[in-house]
Amino acid sequence: MTAADPQKLIAFQGVHGAYSDMACRSAHPELSTLPCPSFEDTFAAVRDGRAELAMIPIENSSAGRVADIHHLLPESGLHIVGEHFERVNHQLLAPKGATLGGLEVVRSHVQALSQCREFIRSHGIKPVVYADTAGAAAEVAALNDPAQAAIASALAGEIYALEVLKGDIEDAEHNTTRFLVMAREPVDPDPAGGLVITSFVFRVRSVPAALYKALGGFATNGVNITKLESYIVDGSFNVAQFYADIEGHPDQRPVRLALEELSFFSREVRILGVYHAAPFRGGELSAGGL
Repeated sequence: MTAADPQKLIAFQGVHGAYSDMACRSAHPELSTLPCPSFEDTFAAVRDGRAELAMIPIENSSAGRVADIHHLLPESGLHIVGEHFERVNHQLLAPKGATLGGLEVVRSHVQALSQCREFIRSHGIKPVVYADTAGAAAEVAALNDPAQAAIASALAGEIYALEVLKGDIEDAEHNTTRFLVMAREPVDPDPAGGLVITSFVFRVRSVPAALYKALGGFATNGVNITKLESYIVDGSFNVAQFYADIEGHPDQRPVRLALEELSFFSREVRILGVYHAAPFRGGELSAGGL
């Protein structure tokens, strides 16, 4: 097989050197990476058979959830088959000869700029939003202006021949991004092989205490909810959809009963994926769930 074989490709949004590219290489070193212009294009690459998997960022420990992802996941036509946590170390990259004191502008993705806001503010540099971090590095390399820098990965610095003016400039030491691995077909992990995560979306009926009642089954059956977020799905601001991650497999009795109760009080429940938890979790979420 060659690198062009779709079964040997994992798609990501951005260009080579992006943090999603790094996550792909870390989680699946046996695969070659396929850059895509947008999240929709990334999903389509897998859906259309041009790549085997997709690596999608969903949330960051500093900047919160990635915009639009929760809207796109249910309509992607794909299934979540895994997760990956990538420690994000931001590098301040600039052309050869640039100095920290001479910088006027720094370009990067909005999430990266947010994760480095204190550093940017303290140095009086103007932040400029770019479509992605590695693309910002490529632009700075093309401009070759010592007054302009990019915030991106060390990999991007190597690819685009930029120097690291300052390393690890993220404001939070725990700065970590969670990614979801997507595929055309679902997987059915064995709970005996380790902690299983079930991800799903649902909409509650428009009646008082509907959410309280819908989630009650998870409490009474001892099922831990590790993530719960709501977002508006129409222009009236009256309909909210919820994304949730829980610990456990739908075939396990407590989870099955909890999902049955959720379905009774919800307008729609759609399981997006059932997959083994990443080693990063280490079982610690059980003590800090919702």
